[in-house]
Amino acid sequence: MIRMHVINGPNLNLLGTREPTIYGSTTLAQLEALVRAHAAKVGAEITWVQSNHEGVLVDAVQRLRTDADCAIVNLGGYTHTSIAIRDAFLAAQVPFIEVHLSNLFAREAARHHSVTADLARGVITGLGHVGYLCAVDALVAAHGAS
Repeated sequence: MIRMHVINGPNLNLLGTREPTIYGSTTLAQLEALVRAHAAKVGAEITWVQSNHEGVLVDAVQRLRTDADCAIVNLGGYTHTSIAIRDAFLAAQVPFIEVHLSNLFAREAARHHSVTADLARGVITGLGHVGYLCAVDALVAAHGAS
């Protein structure tokens, strides 16, 4: 069983009600249920984290070193700003896929840059909640190949 952590950043707790034309109508709880069900089918065990606080997210990334084989991350607004989270990924050295519900490149210029994308195994942007499912599949496939 692959140990996979899903780390969600600020404002993702508001999914389903926050700007549904951008982020969709799926709530975070619904997203979690979809990801857990899909992961179970493909042999992955999910640990799910969401926080609006940068330090909590840094702690979650640091735990990857000992508690996970891989991760899916949606850092929300911290995607574009958090050097602390980037440094935690450098220390963790665990493969991860960065996921964004909206297409970052179709939005304002400040969202076009990610401070962690170059560290990620891949980046999925603009596929809504399906992006998380694609990330599960990609990480499971990569884990089997390693």
